[in-house]
Amino acid sequence: MLKSRSYAHSGGSVALLGSTIDEHFRDIVSRYGSSEAVVSIPQSTRLTYSQLDAEVQKVARAFVGIGIARGDRVGIWATDNIEWVVLQMATARIGAILVNINPAYRLNELRHAMQLAEIDCAVIMPSFKSSMYCEMLHELVPEADHCEPTDLKCNLLPHLRRVVIYDPMDLKRRDRWVRGFMTWVEFLDAAGKVTDATIEAHSNELDTDDPVNIQFTSGTTGFPKAVVLTHHNILNNGYSIGNAMSFTEKDRLCVPLPFYHCFGMVVSNLACLTHGACIVIATPHFEAGATLRAIQDERCTAVHGVPTMFLAELEHPEFRSFNLSSLRTGIMAGAPCPPELMRRVIHEMGCREIIIGYGQTECSPIATLTDPRDTLEHRTQTVGRPIAHQECKIVSPETGQIQPRGVPGEVCMRGYHVMRGYYSQPEETAKAIDEAGWLHSGDLGVMDEDGYVSITGRLKDMIIRGGENIYPAEIEAFYYEHPDIEEISVFGVPDKMYGEEVGAWIRLRKGARVTTEELQAWAKGKIAHYKIPRLFWFVEGFPMTVTGKIQKNRIRAAVQRWQEAGGDTSGQPVTGYVV
Repeated sequence: MLKSRSYAHSGGSVALLGSTIDEHFRDIVSRYGSSEAVVSIPQSTRLTYSQLDAEVQKVARAFVGIGIARGDRVGIWATDNIEWVVLQMATARIGAILVNINPAYRLNELRHAMQLAEIDCAVIMPSFKSSMYCEMLHELVPEADHCEPTDLKCNLLPHLRRVVIYDPMDLKRRDRWVRGFMTWVEFLDAAGKVTDATIEAHSNELDTDDPVNIQFTSGTTGFPKAVVLTHHNILNNGYSIGNAMSFTEKDRLCVPLPFYHCFGMVVSNLACLTHGACIVIATPHFEAGATLRAIQDERCTAVHGVPTMFLAELEHPEFRSFNLSSLRTGIMAGAPCPPELMRRVIHEMGCREIIIGYGQTECSPIATLTDPRDTLEHRTQTVGRPIAHQECKIVSPETGQIQPRGVPGEVCMRGYHVMRGYYSQPEETAKAIDEAGWLHSGDLGVMDEDGYVSITGRLKDMIIRGGENIYPAEIEAFYYEHPDIEEISVFGVPDKMYGEEVGAWIRLRKGARVTTEELQAWAKGKIAHYKIPRLFWFVEGFPMTVTGKIQKNRIRAAVQRWQEAGGDTSGQPVTGYVV
């Protein structure tokens, strides 16, 4: 009997939205104008939907006043704050394309991002911690010393015409003023030249398929690519996610994620703004204690985060002192979610309806979700099924043919959520999206008979040991059950006999002591012998992206240096490893 194919499609009981982001937002404002839309605890600021709409209108008028029009790219380089949300909605209102710049970027990364996306206007904070945004941008635009803010010219960045500086803690601050760059006050003054009727006309010209956002991929190999997303892409993704979480105007979502990332901007912000729910900003940059306090004080009903964030919250020394009884739901995504961690979030945080999401920036970003009504096994050991109006299939990496259910392969997605493409990179777009419209994720996964998908690793991370295909995620999930292991990352180590051997970096729980031999013995008879790591490194931490993804490429590079330096395989603890 022929096994069913690894293909699933969710038709959805709710139709897709056929509006632009601004059209839908205005409808929400008309219905929930007096409800709180966004709360920023660090800024001690609260805005209702009517107040947020007024701020969005003011900033939209200011953009038009300084010459920004439909299709222009507006870069934002800042941490989480209310102005970020306002800028997100204001650019959507006039048809400009918001370009999200990672707050962790340094000079070379900033230059690459601004050149690739051909940014016309940059809105930046002066600084955050050790990142001097003003100084770095000025280094790329030295001509600013001889330009007026309304007539900026730059040889290195020829598209750049305007730079606006704002300090979210003091919007009238001028002590970091740079000649050639506008202050926030000067920027808002330009709103006086533009009428509300003009903004209405701009908004009415927009199409749902217009690009509205550019986000950069994580760039684990080479420089990041610029993903172009449309109103239709991200509005419907955010709306579907809000539906999956049963959001109403009574919900309050604590968002510890960076807004520059698709998770924060779409999964969090747009899930709220499409349902009249409230965005709660706990801190400009993730802090476990501040997140827990915000959930408690603001009576948040939901919280989002990547696994490392939830782990940090659960391990916070004062965790038991916080009242989290208001929590109902949430989403854990952005990286593989260990089953044991999910169980802890459900039982210890009381987040009983939390769900797991899977996707990537190129698909706006969520492609599959679990459901609060799923079995505990499905909610903790899979990433769910395709969300409404999306298709998913698993194909052979070698032949491209759809795999039978239960057989691993590459995860592919098709539907409204697939990106327009990579900005100015048609060849790269063609590599990612095939002629039939399928986005090839580069992730390995398997689909069961009920359409649930489990992610087994990255195609490029798959370990081939003596001809056996080994999926790191499977081994990581197994070892997360060990009582002494806090975090683990499994990867391939070059080996003369087998081609690759299985290696693992492990961070133990505080006070735990365990040896390589004990970890190997613990796995014996429970998983295939060739999957048991031969090499273990006991480390104090992992190289991470800003969104909490472990950077295996940096781990592999560190291990290669260790091998070249004559490192032994005794399994002795390696701490403070330089990566």
